[in-house]
Amino acid sequence: MHSPLQVSFKAMGCPCTLQLEAADAAQAQQASEFVRADIERLEAQYSRYRADSLLSRINAVAAAGGRIEVDAETASLLDYAATCHAQSDGLFDVTSGILRRAWRFDRPAVPAQAVINLLLERVGWHKLVWRAPWLEFPLPGMELDFGGIVKEYAVDRAATCCATLGITRGIVNLGGDVRVLGTRADDEPWRVAIAHPRTAGAALRTLALRDGGVATSGDYERCVIVDGVRYGHLLSPHTGWPVRHLASVSVVADLCVVAGSASTIAMLKEEQGPAWLAALGLPHLWVDTGGRVGGSLASAP
Repeated sequence: MHSPLQVSFKAMGCPCTLQLEAADAAQAQQASEFVRADIERLEAQYSRYRADSLLSRINAVAAAGGRIEVDAETASLLDYAATCHAQSDGLFDVTSGILRRAWRFDRPAVPAQAVINLLLERVGWHKLVWRAPWLEFPLPGMELDFGGIVKEYAVDRAATCCATLGITRGIVNLGGDVRVLGTRADDEPWRVAIAHPRTAGAALRTLALRDGGVATSGDYERCVIVDGVRYGHLLSPHTGWPVRHLASVSVVADLCVVAGSASTIAMLKEEQGPAWLAALGLPHLWVDTGGRVGGSLASAP
């Protein structure tokens, strides 16, 4: 016997769904409540929209050019950010969120290069000092943004919470970042649809997953079109401008946070993205802005 439970809610600015297969209804309910509480904790801790979040306290220190001691969980996220920065040749950079001040995706306008240049002076992981547990900002006016890591980390945390409570079958979906635990109750794989980057509501591919995580990065959810040119929200920390070569990248990995950082790095690498993904060796799917589809998952049904 098993008790399926599906819960939908909103967190981290996106729709979220839990589908859990448990031994009984009480176990499934306990797991869903535990997961939601942990996701809400992470959002309260790392949201840039909350003045009382830890991230806002860090950024207040960064603005003044000071130093702050961080807890073990934040230290692990900073260590991961440092690894991603190194493996991406500096393209995955959690200090680049400050570039949002130049780019607005609620109106059809492109910022002046002079504005971008001023912000770029305060972008660069190498411009801060990270020696756990101390984070120091020698250059005043910098800013951190964990937006490229925390949601995927929350997905993995949710899966771990479920497993700890005895849930061996289920799927966690936070705004398209997904983690699968085992198969469905009928031993069939979970079906995960990959959104088409240019056709709203349509699926580009549907993947069959029995375990692991999948994440997608793209230029279509937050973008602005000016004079027929699409400018997506993923900004290069080297130029300050949106990347323009790939429209969407999806990656499958054991951990959702790995899938998410890999898909983001590939987008940031632009023309070199497909070759970098192939060398990485993880199952992947990409679509370029010309409509070409490629990657090891390109033939998926």
